[in-house]
Amino acid sequence: MNKKIAIIGGGNLGTAIAEGLIQSGFVLPDHILITKRNLSTLRYLEEKGVLVSNDNAEALRFADMVILAVKPFQVDDVLGAIKPLFDENRHVLVSVVTGISTAHIHGILNKKISTVRAMPNTAIAIQQSMTCISARDITSEQLDYVKDIFNQLGLVAVIEEKLMNAATVLAACGTAYAMRYIRANIQGGIEIGFDAATASLIAAQTVKGAAQLLLQKNTHPEQEIDKVTTPKGCTIAGLNEMEHQGFSSSLIKGIVASYDKIASDNK
Repeated sequence: MNKKIAIIGGGNLGTAIAEGLIQSGFVLPDHILITKRNLSTLRYLEEKGVLVSNDNAEALRFADMVILAVKPFQVDDVLGAIKPLFDENRHVLVSVVTGISTAHIHGILNKKISTVRAMPNTAIAIQQSMTCISARDITSEQLDYVKDIFNQLGLVAVIEEKLMNAATVLAACGTAYAMRYIRANIQGGIEIGFDAATASLIAAQTVKGAAQLLLQKNTHPEQEIDKVTTPKGCTIAGLNEMEHQGFSSSLIKGIVASYDKIASDNK
């Protein structure tokens, strides 16, 4: 692809996006410009051919696609300082800032800029993110290009913006939920005889394999569960005990609690 991309905010998320795009071959390194006040932490990207700058205005002049990856409290100041440079006929703004709506962004810019809100998760660092996106004032071609970008970094789902809080819980908080399950699996593995390193390997790969079964075969979890659950077997004994202890209900309650917390914080 020959489009130029600017990333405003060279923190963990901004640099992960840059690295993923380079590693995938989706864009040439010199077609990416990333900004940060302290450029010393971006030198390794500069050595790979990425352009680095501490001038956000330069980012707007450089690129048509602008990815905003700053902290939520910085959004107003950062966008306010460069809003005269946004061109309604040229720029597409992609915000990966948690909790900032497209309406809020439009209110700052006071322009009808094509805007996408994207919610990746931490697996973006290894190009395995689940990224949920919503958009406004955007063409189908522009949206397809944004989807192409995040498809280099994992998988993409286009959702309504009103579901962004729910996406945060299911995809971002969900990483922590999955890690907690894996940790418990490791602890159980140790109790039945494995050393910690072996238990960790088995638990992590088993979860990865289970997820890939659903993604590649497009099946329902219960279909895959049935394949390993034999009458009077050890699998059903374990599953039933977990359910008696509230496994599924506690997970659902946790998801709802996280969602309620976001909803109350955003009132």
